[in-house]
Amino acid sequence: MMTIRQRRGGKVTEAAEDQPSEEKNVKSDGKVLSDHTGGKLWNILSLTLGGIVAIGLGLLTSVYVATLHENDLWFSNIKEVEREISFRTECGLYYSYYKQMIQAASIQQGIVNCKQYLEPVYFYIYTLFGLQAVYVIALYVTSWLLSGTWLSGLLAACWYITNRIDTTRVEFTIPLRENWALPFFAVQIAAITYLLRTHLQPAQERLTLLAIFIATFLFSLTWQFNQFMMLIQALALFILDCFDMLPTAKVTRLYIIQISGLLLVCVLQFFNSMILGSLLISFNASILIARTIQKNLKKGNLLNRLGKLTLHVLFVSSLTLLVNKFIKKSLNLESDEHIFKFLKAKFGFGATRDFDANLYLCEEAFGLLPLNTFSRLSDTLLFYIYIFSLFPMTVAALIVVFRNLSGSNQVQEKAEEYTITLKPDAAYNLIHTVLFGCLALSTMRMKYLWTSHMCVFASFGLCNTEVWRLILKCFHLYTSQRTQVIKYSIPIITLLYISYKFWPGIMDELSELREFYDPDTVELMNWIKSNTPNTAVFAGSMQLLAGVKLCTGRTLTNHPHYEDKHLRERTKQIYQIYAKRSPEDVYRILRSFGTDYVILEDSICYERRHSRGCRLRDLLDIANGHIMDGLGENEPDLKPSLYPRFCEEIKKNLPSYTLHFTRVFQNKTFHVYKLAKHK
Repeated sequence: MMTIRQRRGGKVTEAAEDQPSEEKNVKSDGKVLSDHTGGKLWNILSLTLGGIVAIGLGLLTSVYVATLHENDLWFSNIKEVEREISFRTECGLYYSYYKQMIQAASIQQGIVNCKQYLEPVYFYIYTLFGLQAVYVIALYVTSWLLSGTWLSGLLAACWYITNRIDTTRVEFTIPLRENWALPFFAVQIAAITYLLRTHLQPAQERLTLLAIFIATFLFSLTWQFNQFMMLIQALALFILDCFDMLPTAKVTRLYIIQISGLLLVCVLQFFNSMILGSLLISFNASILIARTIQKNLKKGNLLNRLGKLTLHVLFVSSLTLLVNKFIKKSLNLESDEHIFKFLKAKFGFGATRDFDANLYLCEEAFGLLPLNTFSRLSDTLLFYIYIFSLFPMTVAALIVVFRNLSGSNQVQEKAEEYTITLKPDAAYNLIHTVLFGCLALSTMRMKYLWTSHMCVFASFGLCNTEVWRLILKCFHLYTSQRTQVIKYSIPIITLLYISYKFWPGIMDELSELREFYDPDTVELMNWIKSNTPNTAVFAGSMQLLAGVKLCTGRTLTNHPHYEDKHLRERTKQIYQIYAKRSPEDVYRILRSFGTDYVILEDSICYERRHSRGCRLRDLLDIANGHIMDGLGENEPDLKPSLYPRFCEEIKKNLPSYTLHFTRVFQNKTFHVYKLAKHK
């Protein structure tokens, strides 16, 4: 007979187990095994079903945005030149490199030759629409990882789709670099969320780090603003590490991955100087250096730790600026100076007359986030639920921070019920959404980084057991069963509401048909292809010249790639065609860049889209020290120009202008002049 220990009335006693008791024990073990097997099967079923839903939603999103694009332009029916013109502004420049690649003989003989199966333009746009599937799946998975239920992922994906105006602009700016990059950024966030889970096996951690590196590399490779986005991400990791809310070893690996990914991109982009001089590399390097110098940062009482952290932050900040200054001085880097001039002026640290900085300041996309954004997000309940989720987690974060810094057992006991709502993965996503929310509020163009993550965070909060547990405890209504019922019923009700309210609108949107129509630009491109030599060099606005390069293959004097200092200076000089300059000055400037033809646009010369002071001609006048046109104030040191505005005066065919410029093409929008070649 086997002796077993039993607990009776709080005491441990021993008893002899007879045969019936042994049979009973075997039955009990069988029940546990059965429950375990059933639970495992349920997990497999749930995982399979959730994965199928994720893939299905991703594919549906791709089809949805592709259909909207087709319906808006009748893309399948218009001519090739019209398709290319539809890639407006810098989008046309990016697509032109793809077109140039597939037209090269060596590439046509290789794997890129897809013409026998699919038109190259469709291969391109379908690839981008396919990346939207990756984007939605990554958001879905992140929400699922945070909440533990794929219902949360379903809600996040539905919010992303129904808030499409504020979460993506892929269907009308297809080749834009952010549309290539943001899906990889979402994958990176999902992988980081998984990495920060506890009890990962070493093999799982290594594979996750590899996924983070690949996603970070692809994100960095495809977007010029990658270093600024990852700087915010590094700042989030730094804050959480300082407050002991993340494992230091994992944070260190993430710093190294960011630096490694950027340096690899730098090499592949022929040693892009803007990357070497980025604040991200300086910041991450400074943190790693500071750690080796400053020891025992996470020991001591509250005041002691606050003092250490203050010194640590000051040291890292100072070292970052010194390292960055040293790198830029050593390598003579000035690629991103216009961004810092823009930020300085934007946040009120002095007005600027810098043409490049003002060009950004006057664009609506770089202004503050409009208030009507929140009303649109509220229509789908997204913003309300986001705030509902953000508030308790922020309170919990503050309590956890105080507990970690104080090291007091008493405080720890009081905060015990809050800590479970702020696991490392939740803590990271909390600080991520707060920092990127601040970025979006300050700069409208960056809202797409916030609103997509807002979908994740709101759905996570709504499906989070701990959030509901804390709320119910506050009202003395907590039971485990009640929490589970609310956790699933509220998201389902929200999904039903979204479906009921927005499904008819989506169907109407998909049935609405339009057609591309821009006859003036089509006429211009056809004229250039038919009436100018292949070696002709064209000058004009950045946006238009991107289309000229794409549609005609002609050589340009400037284009919208604005991260190069010399190209920015060249653009400013070319834009003197819209300033108050003499025909001799304009001719000399254009010929210095080898210009054969210059294109003038009435929409710029007589611009009304921007208010006075933000029109392109006003920015040029201010930069040149000239008084602006029209009624209004001027700065006291601005002087009247000795010459009229070039783009207006040239149309009068005065001898001083016809000596250097001959009009060779004209329609309602564009005027093309050929430059004389004086000996």
